[in-house]
Amino acid sequence: MLKKLLSVFAVAVLTFATCVAAQQLRDDHPDTYVVQKGDTLWDIAGRFLKQPWLWPEIWQANPQIENPHLIYPGDVISLAYLDGRPVLGVNRRDPQIRREADDAIRTIPLHEVESFLKRMRVLDEEPKDLPYVLAIEENRLRGASGQVIYARGAEFEPGQRWAIVRPTVRYAVHPHPINGKPRLKSDEWNARDGLTPRTAGIEWAYYAASDNGFEVLGWEVADVTTAEVTVAGDPATLLLAPEGKEVRAGDLLMPVQEPAFDLYFTPRAPERVPDNMRVLAVTDYYRIAGPRNVVALSAGARDGIENGQVFALYDEGDSVADRIANRNELSANLPSRKVKLPDEFIGHVMIFRTFDKVSYGLVMDAIRPAGVNNMAKAPDRLP
Repeated sequence: MLKKLLSVFAVAVLTFATCVAAQQLRDDHPDTYVVQKGDTLWDIAGRFLKQPWLWPEIWQANPQIENPHLIYPGDVISLAYLDGRPVLGVNRRDPQIRREADDAIRTIPLHEVESFLKRMRVLDEEPKDLPYVLAIEENRLRGASGQVIYARGAEFEPGQRWAIVRPTVRYAVHPHPINGKPRLKSDEWNARDGLTPRTAGIEWAYYAASDNGFEVLGWEVADVTTAEVTVAGDPATLLLAPEGKEVRAGDLLMPVQEPAFDLYFTPRAPERVPDNMRVLAVTDYYRIAGPRNVVALSAGARDGIENGQVFALYDEGDSVADRIANRNELSANLPSRKVKLPDEFIGHVMIFRTFDKVSYGLVMDAIRPAGVNNMAKAPDRLP
């Protein structure tokens, strides 16, 4: 009898799992799709799935082809059913043709995040001891390509190449929330004056503001250009590279770092969401972020954040006085009698670059604008 009950239970579980898997599919999903140049993995997942971050649950790699997890223009994505469960697989029209990994479609478009991959860095420690630009030839205010700059703060040797970086934003969060809401902070800084007013060239248009007592999450710098040491000394003489932006006195020098990034990650839900993960900064000058805008978030690798993880963004509900149930104004405004409104869903963001305590994400879809201090939660809502 027990074996029979266990058998019935197993069948019920399998049937339920199959039903749930089938419900993940869009009602208008195609049976096959030929991958086009310019497609992204997020786009393709969205053609078949209501929730693109469930791609790992339905994707089945073909072990008979090279690089089975990569998808190329011209590949045919086919929907099939295995034991009643929907699965997606890829067929190569000409599997004998050797393909370069760089030709594979990316998870998100490179051009939408390129500057944050190639130019931006978030440092774990305050870069107060980095070498710096002392002056520019002929006492210029700005240095352009092919011009000479003078730098101090390192043992410079002829032939060395240095990256010239500019401080942008310092990210921080206060350990003690107010009314349950975390206090975020992001302010501009430079090596010479510390915190500064707004400066030109910053990537972020709007970000949270900060004070003493905050835990610093990171110091962000943007690569400006590179320079090569021509004469050692104190100060050393360097020649600015042909490409790049203008250099100023006070810019910092760091070792040249070839941009290493991966845009072939898989969209997926996180195993857990860090406590009070929030939006720190947005790129739009209207202080909001919409689809295909980049945001900075207050969690990173130390919190388990990885590229490809998808989070839902929410605007935290306000606490309001219930003047219907409490006619007395003083009574209605007591914190203990206020009613917290539900958090309002905004959209989804996918992580594409992580640092230790900060990460960058791309807003993938939104039904209302996202902004600083919005919360990140598990992606359990439909786009």
